[in-house]
Amino acid sequence: MPLPDIDNSQTLHLRKAAMRDVEPMLQLIAHWARRGAMLPKSRDVLYKEIRDFYLLETQDSSIAGTVGLHILWSDLAEVRSLAIHPSFQGHGLGKRLVLGLEGEARELGILRLFAWTLEPEFFKRCGYSEVTLEELPPKVYKEYSKHAMHKRI
Repeated sequence: MPLPDIDNSQTLHLRKAAMRDVEPMLQLIAHWARRGAMLPKSRDVLYKEIRDFYLLETQDSSIAGTVGLHILWSDLAEVRSLAIHPSFQGHGLGKRLVLGLEGEARELGILRLFAWTLEPEFFKRCGYSEVTLEELPPKVYKEYSKHAMHKRI
């Protein structure tokens, strides 16, 4: 199913995701997963982890972007499922979402963030460094996929 067009001149606001957002989030994530730019997410996972997610929403309630902060341990969290609608690509929104999560992580006392990514160059521009599996706690090995990016905040 193709993504709906969104007018990229609309004002955006950041908010926590709600249950009503699962279907449009799933559609946005699936769009990029089909293109090999990110891993897919299941509907089931999005419902279970909805409290991890933030959205950039337009004035007409369309979703321009999404990202999740998944806490794994007392000092470690994962940046998950970062996706920006194609109409809003190239406007710095992905970086805005990642840096926003870093602020929440700091408030929670989380000192390290990591991301599994198929787009390591994006995370490098956000200050992350590529690491080997041995540099991450064994707790995260089971989710290994492509590039592991890490940042102390």
